Amino acid sequence: MNELEAMGAAMAAASTVRRHTSPNPWVGAVVVSAGGDMVATGATEPPGGRHAEIVALDDAGDSAHGATLVCTLEPCSHHGRTGPCTERIVDAGVRRVVIGVLDPDPVVAGGGVGRLRAAGIDVVVGVGSADVEQQLAAYLHHRRTGRPYVVCKLATTLDGATAAVDGTSKWITGEAARCDAHRLRAESDAVVVGAGTVRADDPELTVRHVDGRDPLRVVLGTAPAGARIHPCLEWTGTIAELLDHLGGRGVVQLMVEGGARVTASLHESGAVDRYVLYVAPALMGGAGGVPVIAGRPAPSITDLWRGRIDHVERIGDDLRIELVPTRASARATLTREETH
Repeated sequence: MNELEAMGAAMAAASTVRRHTSPNPWVGAVVVSAGGDMVATGATEPPGGRHAEIVALDDAGDSAHGATLVCTLEPCSHHGRTGPCTERIVDAGVRRVVIGVLDPDPVVAGGGVGRLRAAGIDVVVGVGSADVEQQLAAYLHHRRTGRPYVVCKLATTLDGATAAVDGTSKWITGEAARCDAHRLRAESDAVVVGAGTVRADDPELTVRHVDGRDPLRVVLGTAPAGARIHPCLEWTGTIAELLDHLGGRGVVQLMVEGGARVTASLHESGAVDRYVLYVAPALMGGAGGVPVIAGRPAPSITDLWRGRIDHVERIGDDLRIELVPTRASARATLTREETH
């Protein structure tokens, strides 16, 4: 097993705990013997539990001596709810540590690498970094900006409608897509909707179809008394203030679930980091359907907001399309917002 293959195995381990570790990062680690055999794996436990490196080292036992530890994120070197991973790595007699990406958290930020190298351990950084950056995108964004990574989930017909003229929207997509959306909700620490959606649909916004924690529920405006979304955070400030508030209370990923006006407010402010569209093989027809994003349309074709399609997957009869903004589109959106 080479180092890139080992990093892939560490990422696979990390993917199994994505819905359970936040606000800690979902990290994977493997121990590889001098002969290239994988002898142990580990993934971060829920908050207060062991980090991935410790899980892998515990699993490896004496086999860790002289071995290589491969981990997706830089090991910590500080005391938090658990002890420093670097000290355990040194004590285990690990010869080499291979890291996917450095941890931008100020309490780590290169300190882990420095401690390991000071102990005479060979450290390599950047193996599989592009894939690891994508897997840890929400965590890295939160640590770099202090704000949550914003994922906007949309369900739409092929011709871009999210609801019919009478306001009905259940169900545009099939059951498999709805289950997948619950997985996305379970990966998020908070979910936001507008008060209008609460009045019209009375959603619970809990995780029901997959294993995972219910997110903090946020309503832009005031939720009616007795609405199923209670208890929730009712917010009347700006979007920027909301992102700062949620980031400060440890919300790593924020999911936007509508409606069209709420989506427009975050889209136009340039706050969305990833769009996840569930596209049904259905056509609304005409011009009366509710659009996916409300607000001002582009005045001409040259003013279209354009992003990059990052992933396409078939989910049952529907398509899941993931779209990320380009730097140019983000700058253009912010510029238009600032001029109105």
